[in-house]
Amino acid sequence: MSDELVPDPRQMRASDADREKVAQVLQRAHGEGRLDLHELDERLAATYAAKTYGELVPLTADLGIPSPSLMPVPVQQHLPSSRIGGTPGSTASFAFWSGIERRGEWVVPATHNAVAVMGGVVIDLTKARFAQQETTINAYALMGGIEVIVPPDVTVRVDGVGFMGAFEDTTHKGDPTVPGGPHVRITGFAMMGAVEVRRPKRKKSKNREIED
Repeated sequence: MSDELVPDPRQMRASDADREKVAQVLQRAHGEGRLDLHELDERLAATYAAKTYGELVPLTADLGIPSPSLMPVPVQQHLPSSRIGGTPGSTASFAFWSGIERRGEWVVPATHNAVAVMGGVVIDLTKARFAQQETTINAYALMGGIEVIVPPDVTVRVDGVGFMGAFEDTTHKGDPTVPGGPHVRITGFAMMGAVEVRRPKRKKSKNREIED
């Protein structure tokens, strides 16, 4: 999952309080002789008509007067540091003649054991946090299946073994990862079953790509 930013601050809506702050700076500039009355009227009209921060900032940029801080600072979401930390969740996912899924926002402990006996286990790390930077998932499939979904901002290493079964890594070692992000080692054993480690699939829907 790539980092996400809040919308460009210049495109965000300004409040009445923001417009009033700019108006006060303009009136001060007029009082100091930096703007004549005609310029003041023009800029005040533009101020009260402004809808975004991007429209307000240029109105005081050339006045040489300290202007109020208006635009919010963009905040990154899902930075590596935000992926790590929290109270660990369950240390095991066990399916016997049944199925179990772990998806959504959950905290993966330093070691998690996934066992599927004639059943299925899905471990989706797309929105997960990690108790520690280094995580180990032990996957054991006996006539069952285990699927581990690892987002692109998590570095993954797979070294499990299959016997009359498959232990597959389709993440592609060349996939880009985020420096300082979580590292997940997936190991274990598949006998007459399968363990698959993959990245989220991308689906096209109404000209948009959606990860799942």
